Amino acid sequence: MTRRELLRTAPALAAAGQLRAQPTSSSRLRAGLVAYSFRAQLEKRAMSYEALIRYVADLGLEGLDTTVYWFPDTSDQFLASLRRTAYKNAVSLYSIAARVNLCQPTPERQRAEVENARKWVDVAERIGATHLRVFGGAIPRGATQAQAISWAVEVLKAAAEYAGSRGVLLGVEDDGGLSATAEPTVAIVKQADSPWVGINLDTGNFPKDGYAQVALCIPYAVNVHFKSRIAGGDGAKEDVDMDRLLGMLAKAGYRGYISLEYEDADPESGVPRVAAGLLRAIAKYSSNR
Repeated sequence: MTRRELLRTAPALAAAGQLRAQPTSSSRLRAGLVAYSFRAQLEKRAMSYEALIRYVADLGLEGLDTTVYWFPDTSDQFLASLRRTAYKNAVSLYSIAARVNLCQPTPERQRAEVENARKWVDVAERIGATHLRVFGGAIPRGATQAQAISWAVEVLKAAAEYAGSRGVLLGVEDDGGLSATAEPTVAIVKQADSPWVGINLDTGNFPKDGYAQVALCIPYAVNVHFKSRIAGGDGAKEDVDMDRLLGMLAKAGYRGYISLEYEDADPESGVPRVAAGLLRAIAKYSSNR
């Protein structure tokens, strides 16, 4: 989709944003886009992060969840350019997503992963983001889940102490390995026992019983990655019921970003379509719109 074609969709997107309904609670929902949605374009350098920021603004979304995998570097010059472009387009760079794996079985590897987390906390601070997504990590062969959780907690506690000093929240994502399901993900967060730790709730990553798993994580969610598909009771993926999902978040009083993460082919046509639906649902379920 070209910029001109995108702009032709603006009236529909604007209409979606203007819909109003009585919210079911004091929830406050804001729509964003996960940069990973355009992973192929970013990897091939067919799209720059600055262009993606402008695209987010054209869609009528409020922020960009900035996956760092394809940053050309983390120089002051590049990060300052991102901040300037975001400000000029009224787009919030509210979150970054990095490869930080909490479950490390030895003290040496734990210290190294804390340093890795500290590095990305610093990057988050430099672009004005208040959230850093991290992973539970793989369970080492021969280890129990309880052991793996305890190792992850050690790393998370130390990383959170530093992150908190910089005003950055750490969100543990449900995404395979130790944090594939809600129960161990919640356990990691609860045992870390820090006001700077929560869950980066990815609605489409659970292997089965997606809605029930989401419900367990909502009280700890500090960011939400929204996918258009969710696991049913038998594990098969099905189209998400957007009203059901956002209604759950609203009823629980979630306040924060709903970050669209598009994983199907052709994001240039798919992202605007799903974004329009997300904006309609947010207008329906969010207060203070």
